[in-house]
Amino acid sequence: MATRACGIDCSVCRLNLLGECSTCGSGKSIEGAKKRAAQERLLGSPCPVLACAMDRDIAYCPRDCDEFPCGHFREGPYPFSHAYLNMQERRRQAPPPSLSPLGQQVTVPETYWQDLANSDLTDICKRAQATRHSSGTVILPFFNTSLLIDADKQEGYLELDGQWRLMDHPLSVLMAVVYLLNVCDQCIAGPMVGVQELKCAHFFQGPHKLKTESVLSRYGNDSKGLVLAAERLGGEPLGLADVSYKFQVFPKVPVYYLLWEGNEEFSANLAVLFDRSIESHLAADSIWGIVNLVSDLLVLGQGITPLLARG
Repeated sequence: MATRACGIDCSVCRLNLLGECSTCGSGKSIEGAKKRAAQERLLGSPCPVLACAMDRDIAYCPRDCDEFPCGHFREGPYPFSHAYLNMQERRRQAPPPSLSPLGQQVTVPETYWQDLANSDLTDICKRAQATRHSSGTVILPFFNTSLLIDADKQEGYLELDGQWRLMDHPLSVLMAVVYLLNVCDQCIAGPMVGVQELKCAHFFQGPHKLKTESVLSRYGNDSKGLVLAAERLGGEPLGLADVSYKFQVFPKVPVYYLLWEGNEEFSANLAVLFDRSIESHLAADSIWGIVNLVSDLLVLGQGITPLLARG
C-alpha cells in the first residue's frame, strides 16, 4: 500500500509515479520493513516515524497512535507543518460529534427536561435501575462509571475520580434522558440479536445506518488496539469471534461488538448485537444514537473522558 506510516499517501505524489521515490508503506507492511532496512543500510539509521510505528506494531500514526502528534513529528522537519499538528492535537481533544442522522447538532429538547422534572423520579429509578440522588437529580450507571442527570439545571455530569464533572456531549445526555423517560419494567431477556432481527429494522438504512465503518477501519486489522480501547471503556470480553465485548451503556441496555479480523482471504467484519429487550426501552433513533456513541468512543480509544467539558 502506498500510504506511509506517517499518513502521507505516496500514490498521489509525482516522485513516486516517476519511480524516483518509493513508498515507505505502513508500519505493518512488507514495504515498510524493506524501506527501514534500506535506510539503515544506506543512511545509517531509519526514519524515526517509520521505526517507531514498526516497533509499536502501528500501521498509521495519525489513525492508530494515541500519542500522535508526538515528538517524532514535532521535532523533525517532515512531513507536517506545526500548524497542521496543532490542529490535529486541538481537534483530537474535542468531544466526539453529537449529530443527528441528518448531520444536525443534537440537543436535549426542553420538553424532555420538563417531563423528567415533573415525573416520579423514585419510580423512574426503580425501572431504570438508577439511584435517586436529590430533588431533581438521578445517578445512572453508564459504561464503567455513572452519570448524574440534573433535571432542574438541565445538565449531565460524569463521575471521574470521585468527582462530578460537567459533560460536553449532548448526545450522551440526550440518550440518558430518553432512557430514563422510556425505560420499562422488563429486564434484560436475551438472546443477542442483530439489527435485522429488530422490529424496527427498516429504520437502519441510508443516513440511519449503524455507525460501524469507522470502528472496522480503525481495528479491522488491529485486534489488540480494539481490546485496549474496549477495556478502557469498561467492556466485558465475551470470548466470541476474534474479539468481542459487551458494553453496559445503561443498566438495561447492553451492546455487543464482535470483530472478525481481516486476512489475505477475507475482509474484516464487525457485528453489533443487542439484547432482545432493547426495543422495550428505546426507539429506533435512540438505538442509532447509542451505537454512534459506542463507536465514537471506541475509535477515540480514550475511555469515557472525551465526553467531559474542557477547561
